[in-house]
Amino acid sequence: MDSYLVGGAVRDKLLGIPVVDRDWVVVGSTVAQMIDAGYKSVGKDFPVFLHPTTHEEYALARTERKSAPGYHGFDIHADESVTLEEDLLRRDLTINAIAETSDGLLVDPFNGQQDIKDRLLRHVSDAFIEDPVRVLRVARFMSRLAPMGFTVAPETMALMQAMAANGEIDTLVAERVWQELHAAMAAKKPSAFIETLRESNALAIILPEVDKLFGIPQPEKWHPEIDSGIHTLMVLDQAATLSDDPQVRFAALCHDLGKGTTPVEEWPSHRGHEKRSADLTKLLCERLKTPKQFTDIAVLVGRYHLHCHNAFELSAKKLVELLKAFDISRRPERFQQFLIACEADARGRKGLENRDYPQFAYLQGAAEAMLAVDNGAIAKAASSPARIPDDLHRANLTAIKRYISNAQANK
Repeated sequence: MDSYLVGGAVRDKLLGIPVVDRDWVVVGSTVAQMIDAGYKSVGKDFPVFLHPTTHEEYALARTERKSAPGYHGFDIHADESVTLEEDLLRRDLTINAIAETSDGLLVDPFNGQQDIKDRLLRHVSDAFIEDPVRVLRVARFMSRLAPMGFTVAPETMALMQAMAANGEIDTLVAERVWQELHAAMAAKKPSAFIETLRESNALAIILPEVDKLFGIPQPEKWHPEIDSGIHTLMVLDQAATLSDDPQVRFAALCHDLGKGTTPVEEWPSHRGHEKRSADLTKLLCERLKTPKQFTDIAVLVGRYHLHCHNAFELSAKKLVELLKAFDISRRPERFQQFLIACEADARGRKGLENRDYPQFAYLQGAAEAMLAVDNGAIAKAASSPARIPDDLHRANLTAIKRYISNAQANK
């Protein structure tokens, strides 16, 4: 029984970046022997165990054979006869197919170390084409590694394009798509996830609402980059610069989806795209089964981002309505997420990446003014319970009118 450190732990160690999880492969052992040695069985699809002391994952070396469409369509073979090289052969990328012995020696049958030096994501074997999740994984690796200079090897991209053409990607389930998209939104360059999927022709299958944005023009006066898809990528990069919050970044990705449904005869104008963006975001989130907090902020950003850009023109009534839409008394952090996403939208334009965005501070101040209203005292002073909503609204309106007046006086 020999154990080898494998996968991401070896890769990240070679890249000089922090190792988060350590996974091991065990060669020359059986399920019974692992259990007798005190390991706890946790694998459902194949033999995986937790170490009795470290609780790290140890999987028996295994081979896979494609038997049906989709990423569950594999027959797994795992026993003491499977070699380390056979186990590494089934892995997706060469940089993930390097093992390390207990004394620190590297086992690298597919030249993963060279691909790390060359900054290439390259498939291990043509079996890559059998698992549609690998397209998502390559895109997600790009969101993490593109800032380090990584690109996808042309031959690997060709396989990804073949998978988009043969229908294999259609078998992906919503939960796995969201898992990889969520991870990409938390990475250093989430736009690389979208760009990689688009180059592989998988974006139109996985996120058709986003794919439709590319090639759709916008008014050059406001969008020197013109293309709606390019703008979305730029906004996503700005959101990644401004915030580590994947909810903000996901909202940035979805904020302009409505432009993909603007009638051609109305181009480059996109009147009413805010509501369409919110509606399409809801449908996308329902399809991917996204967590409610991601859905909520993305829908709100889609619906109200122009309100933010036009903040100085909003009346007191409209400003109160905007703040109430975000339920700032109970969810003040959500309005902060909105402001960051809108600043990213304003900066995600060619030549305007470093522009000032005074709307942020202005609306933040308005929110503080409304939060300063003593709702409890107003409710207590109301002549009847039925009067409370109207009294609260008047108090909020008065506070915002005063705020607007003071802001204008201090210009």
